[in-house]
Amino acid sequence: MQSSSHYQSTIEEKLIIGAILFTYPVYAVGGLYITGSALGYLVFGLVILRAFVEGKHIFKSVPVIVWVWVLGMFMMLVSLLVAHGNWSLGATQTIKSAVGWAKGWALLGLFPLLGALVEIRPERIVRAICHVGKHTAIFGIITFVLYLARFPGELFVSPLQILGGAGDNFFMVSLYGSNPETGAGRWQFFAPWAPAAGFLSCIFIVFSLMEKDATWRKWGIAGSITMALLSQSRAGWAIFIFIVPLFLFSRQIGNPRILLLAGVLLPVMLVLGEPVYEWVMDTFQQIKEARPASTRVRAALENLALQRWQAEAPIWGHGIVESGPKLVEFMPIGSHHSWYGLLFVKGIVGLISLAIPMAISLIYFACFMHVNQKARAALCMLTVFACYSFFENLEILAYLYWPALFWLGLTFKNIQRRGAYV
Repeated sequence: MQSSSHYQSTIEEKLIIGAILFTYPVYAVGGLYITGSALGYLVFGLVILRAFVEGKHIFKSVPVIVWVWVLGMFMMLVSLLVAHGNWSLGATQTIKSAVGWAKGWALLGLFPLLGALVEIRPERIVRAICHVGKHTAIFGIITFVLYLARFPGELFVSPLQILGGAGDNFFMVSLYGSNPETGAGRWQFFAPWAPAAGFLSCIFIVFSLMEKDATWRKWGIAGSITMALLSQSRAGWAIFIFIVPLFLFSRQIGNPRILLLAGVLLPVMLVLGEPVYEWVMDTFQQIKEARPASTRVRAALENLALQRWQAEAPIWGHGIVESGPKLVEFMPIGSHHSWYGLLFVKGIVGLISLAIPMAISLIYFACFMHVNQKARAALCMLTVFACYSFFENLEILAYLYWPALFWLGLTFKNIQRRGAYV
């Protein structure tokens, strides 16, 4: 990584890079949920203070598309407040839900905004992620040996839970977990559950592929692969396999040879379309049958969320998460799926508030992906978001994947300032 002798790191940059580098030490004390939730607001406060002291009007330079994200997440709060009023949930519950919004959906607007405001070297973020990849690879090897030696996986629930107001999963410090259906080891690393680690592996591989130093790039890739494999996330494996070639080859989309190849392959694909489709569907069915109980519960949660949304609260939603019946193991209605969860809790207003900024951003980055590596990475990260939104609730995990959100804002700013070819 190249350094500039005249470059001076700001405290905002040091906080951001430090928060990434110290992922595992912070996890060791169960502090990631608090750190990830509070970091954005701390850095934002410092940005405002710096602007005030220096007399700068920093918000004028923020790209319009970043404001679309901010507005969308603000509408999440509006939907929350209206729904609480409609269902007479009371002031205490409204305050509690607003705090939950500040630790979840709000981060999807806050970190892109910070990416557009904070002056930071992109390569430092990439290198920091590769450091975490190195720690992940080492952690995976050591804990796998401990698993074979039958060392206890779960260590303790951090007392910091009293400050976070979230479930035990977010403050559990463990070496590895177990598959509830088979009893075999299953790693969540520093995430609250294993599928979330699969999600992070897809984000980390995109960062790692941007690293210019071969040694650190290999560490980043090794950590990402370790996380993907040991998390045993079905969605994570599929998206990981898809996202790597998307990043590597999307820059060739304007290459005449690629276009010629596509012209040859397209008719072949049309002819073979039906058997290929049947093969994909059979494969998908086999994946679902690998964990039938999990698939059944997910399907029931989705149907329950959709039915109650349509019948009871189509516009503004129910305002809060509700536990489902025994049929779904009392899991929250709409969990395991961002879109059904949004419909149930925040109605069609909430769904549109996420869909619009995500769709616009995907189109925007797609326009520059073949000439701009940062846009290519941002497009891949958004693709991971979009894919995983059908398996996870994005807002719950924002405290972990915030570097990707920051990267979106950084890329928007980068393209606006310097043009596409950067």
